[in-house]
Amino acid sequence: MRDDLLELARSPLALLLVTLLGYQAGRWLQARTGGHALAQPVLPAIGAAGLAITLLDVEYVDYRDATELIAFWLGPATVALAIPLHRQADRLKGFVVPLLVAIVVGAATSIVTAVLIARALGADEVLEKTLATKAATTPVAIALTQSLGGIPPLAAVFAIGIGIFSAITAPATLNLLRVRDRRARGLAVGAVSHGIGASRMLREDETEGAFAGLAMGLSALAISLLVPVLALVLF
Repeated sequence: MRDDLLELARSPLALLLVTLLGYQAGRWLQARTGGHALAQPVLPAIGAAGLAITLLDVEYVDYRDATELIAFWLGPATVALAIPLHRQADRLKGFVVPLLVAIVVGAATSIVTAVLIARALGADEVLEKTLATKAATTPVAIALTQSLGGIPPLAAVFAIGIGIFSAITAPATLNLLRVRDRRARGLAVGAVSHGIGASRMLREDETEGAFAGLAMGLSALAISLLVPVLALVLF
């Protein structure tokens, strides 16, 4: 009986349910706290999933396969971020050139500083290559890190961790720096915080969310193009 219950708990449906319930718990907490910056729904979801696979002794590969449905819908959800951008298309007038320059410079700065700081702290080359892609979205970071010879799973951890941290702290930091332009705020957060940040900014303001979604996609493209070039100089 105990073995049967254990197998049921390890089933794909059970693991999927744990993940969804964790996320719903995060949304409930977010609503109860009035949308507090620290109440990011993804945090309880990560906690619930991590606790489940640890206690049930489930391999990550098996958990990933069990939750493939969620991963599948991340694609359409990301594409859906183009909807608010379409509504804000008129706000792009006079902003395209500064936007593209900021994306390219920001991507290059992220790659170079990550590698140099890691090197200064005594990291080996494998870790440097893993950190170089931290500002890209998770799928892009994994693919680029693999091509560089880094550690793809660790790159995913860095990308997600930085995304969560930026989603929590970036709006307050921008307020402190007195950055008021909605487009610039969305651009800054989306470039470093990916989908998590875009979701946060969309709750703050539709314009900020639209430009965060745009920045997320453009940053991933810029990092994909710059990493192979800068790698020739950095490594």
